[in-house]
Order: sequence, then C-alpha cells, then structure tokens
Amino acid sequence: MTPPLMRRLAAEVIGTAVLVVFGVGSVLAALTVGQGELTYPGVGFIALAFAIAVAVAIYGFLAVSGAHINPAVTIALAVTRRFPWAELLPYIIAQLVGAAIGSLLLVASFGMRAVDFGGGATVLGNGVSYGQGIMAEALGTFLLMLAVMAVAVDRRAPKGWAGLIIGLAVAGAILVIGPLTGGSLNPARTFGPYLVQSLFGGQVEWSQFPIYIIGPFIGSIVAALVYDLVVRPREVPEAEPRADKPSVAPEDTKKHFSDNE
Repeated sequence: MTPPLMRRLAAEVIGTAVLVVFGVGSVLAALTVGQGELTYPGVGFIALAFAIAVAVAIYGFLAVSGAHINPAVTIALAVTRRFPWAELLPYIIAQLVGAAIGSLLLVASFGMRAVDFGGGATVLGNGVSYGQGIMAEALGTFLLMLAVMAVAVDRRAPKGWAGLIIGLAVAGAILVIGPLTGGSLNPARTFGPYLVQSLFGGQVEWSQFPIYIIGPFIGSIVAALVYDLVVRPREVPEAEPRADKPSVAPEDTKKHFSDNE
C-alpha cells in the first residue's frame, strides 16, 4: 500500500536535509580545516561525504518516498511516466524545504563561520562560463540519473545496491565537475545554501542559480530517456519482481520508480 502523501513528503524533507547537512557540511568542514582554502584532495573528501549522505538517505527512505531528494530526479521520473505529475510540485517543495532546513542546521553548528565561508553554496569556478556551467551540471546529473535508472528503476537490478551505486555516481560526478561548478547536480542542494546565505547577509550569486536548474534538469531527463531507449527496462516481464525493493507492492513501485507501465 502506498504511504500517505504527507509521510512521503516528510521523508523527502528529512532525506534532503540529511544530504545538505552531511554533504554541504563537508564543504564547510574542509574550508574550516583549510582556513578558507579548498584543495583538490579536499574535493575528494567532499565527494565521499556526499556519497555517504546520499546512500544513507536512499537506504533510509527509498521504501517510503522513493528517496528522490533531488528535483532533477523527480522531474525525470515524471517525464518518463514513472511518477505522477500531480505530485511533482509537492515533492519539489518538500526537497527545497529540506535543503533550507539542512542549511539552517549548518549555521547552527558552524555559527557565522558557515556564512563567512559561503554556506557551502555552489558557484562557477574561475574562468568557467555560464554555458560551460550548464554543460558540466548536465553531464554530472546525467551520470547520477543513469545510476538511478540502472539500480533503482530497472527491476533487473541486483538487490540492495541502489544506495551505494547512486552515492558513488554522485561522488564521481563531483570529482570531475566540482572544480567547475561546485558539483551540485541538484537544484535543492544549491537552493538551501543560497537562501540561508541571503537570510544571514552572506554573499549570494543568485544570477547563477538558473545554471543549477537548467543543467540538472537537462542531464536527468536525457539520461532517463536514453536509458529507456537503449536498455528498454519496460520490456522486463511484469511478473518479474523488483530486485532492490521486494517488499513493496506493485502499485507502490509504480508510484515511485516503476517499470510496470
């Protein structure tokens, strides 16, 4: 039986907050240790922290809300008819609220140092153009959504690997595009720090925010469509169970990450 919408939205709020606290929080931790300087080895630890946060959120909330924790994932699933359009806006709002709560918790933990260090907000690297930023975010999110399709959507996926593989995909993307855009892959992840920075008087590059919407949306939608076209997961016989979600009834699978359509 599908959990009530409010429970699913609560799961998205908490899951996205976990992502921001322990993912974005690692950026602030790296800057704290480096006294405001961030090196590429630091980016590696940030990527690892995001991988862990994503994995925990997925293992914790996959069975409740699908653990999207990312508007780009939600819209790609809606475009490929795996998620109801009527619930798209509530899910995205829940994810934005969760990201804002996570960013507020970081200020509560790090104090005004969080604001001084930019709140972990994503910005374009030196010499990176607007168009390059969109392309980088699209490519990174393509990898993320490809992993989602392969291990959380396709019913042929091996059992229990979704959180780990998706988390590693996020880490891999951050390692490549982090120096270019900060490696957001997620409009909510960028929105939370931007909003909290604005509330506390920190510097915010709102003019760059569209990069972190356009790029992830393009990357996730293209990945989902390409996976459907090439791998054809919907051709799996309907009687075959989902490998990573065996306890969920068919209607629940259909609601969140289904190929039974």
